[in-house]
Amino acid sequence: MLISSLLLALSLAQAEVPADPGSPDTSAASWESTIDRVSKGVVALNVTAVRDFDSEGAGSSRGTGFIVDAERGLILTNRHMVHAGPVVAEAVLLNNEEIELQAIYRDPVHDFGFYRFDPNDVKYMDLEELSLDPEGARVGQQIRVVGNDAGEKLSILDGTLARLDREAPYYGGDTYNDFNTFYIQAASSTSGGSSGSPVVDIEGNVVALNAGGSMDAASSFYLPLHRVVRALESIQAGVTPPRGTLQATFEHRPYDELSRLGLKEDTAAEYRRWAPENTGMLVVSDTVPGGPAEGVLEPGDIIVALEGERINSFIPLEAALDSHVGGIVRLSVERNRESLDFELTVGDLHAISPAQYLEFGRGVLHPLAYHTARNHVLEVQGVYVALPGYVLRQGGISDRAIITHLDGVAVPDLDTMQAELEKKPPGHLMQVRWHSVQDPTLERVGVVPVDRTWYPMQHCVRDDTTGRWPCTPAAPALPAVEPEPAEALFYAEGSKAGRKLARSMVMVEFDIPHPTAGVKGFAYVGAGVVVDAERGFVLVDRDTVPVTLGDLRITFGGTVRVPARLAYLHPVHNFAILEYDPTRLADTEVTSAKLRSTDFEVGETLYQVGLNSKFQLIDHTTEVMAFDTVPFNPSQTPRYRDANVQVLEMTTAEPSMGGALADKRGRMVALWASFMDQRDGERSFWGLPAASIEPVLTRLQAGEPVSYGHVGAEFLPATLTVARDRGLSETRARQIFDHDPVGRQLLEVERLTGGTFGGELLQGGDLLLEVNGQLVTQALALEQALDVYAAESATLVVLRDGAELTLEVPLTRLGGTGVSEIVTWAGMILHEPHFEVQAQRGVEPEGIYISWLWYGSPGARYGFLPTRRIVEVNDTPTPDMASFFDAIQGIEDGSPVRVKLLDLDDRMTVRTFKHDLQYWPTNRFLLMESGWTRVE
Repeated sequence: MLISSLLLALSLAQAEVPADPGSPDTSAASWESTIDRVSKGVVALNVTAVRDFDSEGAGSSRGTGFIVDAERGLILTNRHMVHAGPVVAEAVLLNNEEIELQAIYRDPVHDFGFYRFDPNDVKYMDLEELSLDPEGARVGQQIRVVGNDAGEKLSILDGTLARLDREAPYYGGDTYNDFNTFYIQAASSTSGGSSGSPVVDIEGNVVALNAGGSMDAASSFYLPLHRVVRALESIQAGVTPPRGTLQATFEHRPYDELSRLGLKEDTAAEYRRWAPENTGMLVVSDTVPGGPAEGVLEPGDIIVALEGERINSFIPLEAALDSHVGGIVRLSVERNRESLDFELTVGDLHAISPAQYLEFGRGVLHPLAYHTARNHVLEVQGVYVALPGYVLRQGGISDRAIITHLDGVAVPDLDTMQAELEKKPPGHLMQVRWHSVQDPTLERVGVVPVDRTWYPMQHCVRDDTTGRWPCTPAAPALPAVEPEPAEALFYAEGSKAGRKLARSMVMVEFDIPHPTAGVKGFAYVGAGVVVDAERGFVLVDRDTVPVTLGDLRITFGGTVRVPARLAYLHPVHNFAILEYDPTRLADTEVTSAKLRSTDFEVGETLYQVGLNSKFQLIDHTTEVMAFDTVPFNPSQTPRYRDANVQVLEMTTAEPSMGGALADKRGRMVALWASFMDQRDGERSFWGLPAASIEPVLTRLQAGEPVSYGHVGAEFLPATLTVARDRGLSETRARQIFDHDPVGRQLLEVERLTGGTFGGELLQGGDLLLEVNGQLVTQALALEQALDVYAAESATLVVLRDGAELTLEVPLTRLGGTGVSEIVTWAGMILHEPHFEVQAQRGVEPEGIYISWLWYGSPGARYGFLPTRRIVEVNDTPTPDMASFFDAIQGIEDGSPVRVKLLDLDDRMTVRTFKHDLQYWPTNRFLLMESGWTRVE
């Protein structure tokens, strides 16, 4: 009891001791006052990188900045929030006012940059300018990080500065990393959204810039402000801050390690006396090939003097380099206890930080950046692929590649690259020599078809006065040059059917520049079958050619590739018919597969003839195991899958890319087609009978238009037992059994198609009895009874609620072109709703469907989503494409746009965005007789 009383008295006495008047007031009230003032100068940043650039991908992010010059409208934040490439950004003030920003500076090395805004844009609050105090950071100092942690507006995190000499954080070998600087460390648990936050003391002075943090601990890393202050002063003076470099990385190492590296004892003693508070000196970590330091400095060299002055930290090193850009600096080092003196030319950091890019086929190319060169020990030169895009990807060229030659001509820089590309006519197969930055010794060659149909080629250069990257179009494309005809070579052995069909088997490649109709991939490959060699008709499944828009190529014999066009895309069944120019094949003998649409039997021997991924012929004997209706589940995103179809299931099959099922005479009984279950992604091969294909092929060969009459519903089998339980009469049951004693089934309405007559007249659960007076129990028979390629209507008898009902159902005519018009607007790919939206979700085909959107676009930035339908733009209804074009006419760059949308459940939402015509111009694509045409 006595001890407890003594401790209590002591604590009370200590509490009554007045505070030191010279120490800062750290009371809660003082912090509250400071935070209230500081928060008025802190802004939330919404930043969108509009292009992939260097190691940064296009996309939107949120962070923090703060005002450092209210009169000039300057905001300080992190470099990774300003980005190396083009951005569109806005700041949200404390009172939620939004102001547009221009990115005017990003440091080439350190993690800071500046945005500028127009102070006159701020209408409803007074701006608070925060002062920078680089000398104010001290170990043990209490701080607050005022920002937008995890995207939450105005989060306040506390901490205590623990270290002022932490090495710069390492974020990975393929991304941006800061270097040649100390960092400050504290345990404040900052996370995404806090990037660019001010680290303030109790007086409200900014003592550091929040930059990063550990994912495994509470540690946060702050950038010191010494170089920030210098850069700010230059910008305020209207000049770009000079930044010098030796293209070398330096690290701070303690004296014990320096001794092991070869520091002389007297040198160590001298430096300890000169700066007793410092614990080490600077050491060369690495040099970049081709840089000023290569072959002069070596890893492990200890920096003793710079310009004749002692040096043991980063600040004087960078100060000297920045003041000697283009000049000479004298550097003294110790290497294994030997003193060496060097004179080195100081390079310009801005000159090796790319400020331009070339867009080609939606690819983004720019000079190799210093950071990437340093990460991979490369010389800072060459054309770097930030994004391969549509065209380069076709040649297998990946991102983070360096292109060295085009058709054997060296392309060391971007201007040469553009000049060479402008010499290539459309369709030219260009040989591209390249290597990845990860493996520069392994050179590769890709063959790229030159194309400017889908995307323009333009050269864009950064303008720091506006924060934009204005673009100059490339020279107009040259006229296309027709390639010389070439003879394809075939090889065949095996069965009679295999030998007969060998010259009918081709490989089909389909590349998609703009995803439409819910398609989820960009490149497809599968085997096709020539069904008319004279006309150049090729039959292929829709798992290979799922949509209309794209580029088609057909390979014959694994030796010759020719372009093709889409002649017909079946709206319901799993096949498409392509057309190529037979004269492209010189004297090649290509044979036409003959279709056999007569009945086949379970157990009949057939031959699977096709191609594998190596273009080798597959010739496999198998038997028909079943001929059944197979249900294919739809996905959440409406995209093509077959319905109302019967397919052949075989006892065995060889792995292949597709082909044909043929009888012993070599006649094609079915297309051996890939079917995708869109819900689970499972791919299976089945035989699509020739009877489903022949009516289309016959009409195309006759030059007749082909349209498909859809009944407005999808059917699946139901057993006679189920039908009896639901009121089917004894008489009807006997008729159905006698008609189909093996199947003993009816067809039941499984799903209704929106916007069709059948979708209105039929009901889910209806059991189909008759079609035009015929008993129908199988899917193929249903299509034949409907006479889908000729009839305009059909008479259906259905069983509904125990009673038979006769319905006159007009058929809905569907063409074979699929989506034939698209528009790219605000980075979104739009078209009228494709048929699968009606068929799979039962919605009316109204509005403009969002099929895809690109990262970095206004559509992605403002939260638009695929599968939504735009039904109104700025209060103007957009039920179809014509009205949509009327609605968007005259919307200027930067204008606000209000959009009303419906989702697939017909739920309505409203979104707004700011139009961006510089980076995301509006384009229209039309399917013409000659192919797709782009209209800006």
